[in-house]
Amino acid sequence: MSLSNLFISSAYAQDAAPAQGGGMMQFLPLFILIAVFYLLILRPQQKRAKEQKAMLAALQKGDEIVSIGGLVGRVEKVGENHLSIQVADNVVVQIQRSAVQSVLPKGTIKSN
Repeated sequence: MSLSNLFISSAYAQDAAPAQGGGMMQFLPLFILIAVFYLLILRPQQKRAKEQKAMLAALQKGDEIVSIGGLVGRVEKVGENHLSIQVADNVVVQIQRSAVQSVLPKGTIKSN
């Protein structure tokens, strides 16, 4: 018995355990997590983006809108990237199309 064997025990390889459940079963929780992430986060976000894009494409003169900044007005002129909205009598403001938050039902803004 040598001095090194006294302090350091020998390491022996263990027999390979039979695979239980196969290789795919180890990744099943990861696949479930990815599916839940897609269904709860990505899918609704894609749906909202699609609805927003359709709403912006359908804007036309006379629509009543609310901008992201809170301006409420009636669309006077529709450009490719900008809109002119009337927020009060003789007050027309230009905003970017992407700044439109929502379209209000007709007649929401009362004319004076």
